Amino acid sequence: QVQLVESGGGLVQPGGSLRLSCATSGRIFMIYNMVWYRQAPGQQRELVALITRDGNTNYADSVKGRFTISRDNAVNTVFLQMNTLKPEDTAVYYCNADIRPFLGARSRDYWGQGTQVTVSS
Repeated sequence: QVQLVESGGGLVQPGGSLRLSCATSGRIFMIYNMVWYRQAPGQQRELVALITRDGNTNYADSVKGRFTISRDNAVNTVFLQMNTLKPEDTAVYYCNADIRPFLGARSRDYWGQGTQVTVSS
């Protein structure tokens, strides 16, 4: 059974930094795109940053220049470095990955349980 576990969330003051991690475990043959989403109270879940297996990245306009997504394929982990945090970055951050569990299987999306990020003075 594939699992994604996020860590690194917490309370930070405006202008501060946090680094989120998402570790995967279980039966994994290949991981394709890895994505960070976030959902603030009363709002829809939105894409924050995406990284392909080859390292190509894409970011929401609201985080460009402040957030950096990266991955370590050797340990099947994705990271999100968040700098110059703003109160509007407050949300639950979710990790998502497109994973093929074994050779011959179709890939599908897997989600983590989320980690809370709160930016407040």
